[in-house]
Amino acid sequence: MKEIIINNLSYKYSLAENKALNNISLEIEKGDFIGVIGPNKAGKSTFCKSLVGLIPHFYKGEFEGEILIDDLNTLNSSIAEISLKVGLVFQDPFNQISGAKLSVYDELAFGLENNGVEREEMITRIDKYLDLMDLNEVKDNNPFELSGGQMQRLAIASIMALKPDVFVLDEPTSQLDPQGTEEVFKAVSRLREENLTVILVSQKLNKLADYANKILFLNQGGIVAYDDTAAVFSRNDLEQMGMGVPIYTEIARELELKNEKDQYPIRNSELKEMLVAKYGKNIGK
Repeated sequence: MKEIIINNLSYKYSLAENKALNNISLEIEKGDFIGVIGPNKAGKSTFCKSLVGLIPHFYKGEFEGEILIDDLNTLNSSIAEISLKVGLVFQDPFNQISGAKLSVYDELAFGLENNGVEREEMITRIDKYLDLMDLNEVKDNNPFELSGGQMQRLAIASIMALKPDVFVLDEPTSQLDPQGTEEVFKAVSRLREENLTVILVSQKLNKLADYANKILFLNQGGIVAYDDTAAVFSRNDLEQMGMGVPIYTEIARELELKNEKDQYPIRNSELKEMLVAKYGKNIGK
């Protein structure tokens, strides 16, 4: 089932010389986990803002094309209407936290109150996402007394609690350590298992290789590739456009190991399987 259909999307910020997005067309299935990659100024954040309606309703510029989310056209819908279907987690948690509440618990309740969620359901959701994002120990703390990583997890939990159909996350783990990053990816992956759609911008390619089923590679506002994760990371021109590959793919390239689809492995388990097949079961001992 198609969750998102994007047709000929282009956008240029006011006073900018070049388009930030240039003729983007793609379809996203319900339940997909899309990893979005690309070098600086590739259009990744602009793409995220377009999905949630900030472009063109907040950022004024030259907008062309259409974005359809189920039966909703973002161009003809308000940001409030779009927010019921799509949640956005920013890179900087300071842009997400309201500042109106004095505890982590109340911050999680803030959006639910505004959406008219009943009290018992509010408590259920708050408890669930405090636990999911490992925030129980700081639930009584002021949000602005948290560490950067804790603040980001709070921002993510606040959007998760609203239960949108689509999650758009723009570099949500950029301020987290490896353990925190893994917790976030696992949490987001659980939502996909509930048949929710995830679009996540990240430079942490090893994690995208583990969790994303598709990769959208943007460069200079256009689509370089949109395909299954292994197919994109098996391209030979990624480095030329400022992108790396997962560490296991890099090792496989050096050893010239490919599968029957002529693709490199992207995960540790896949690489190990190929090594065993080529060198015998005692490899690595």
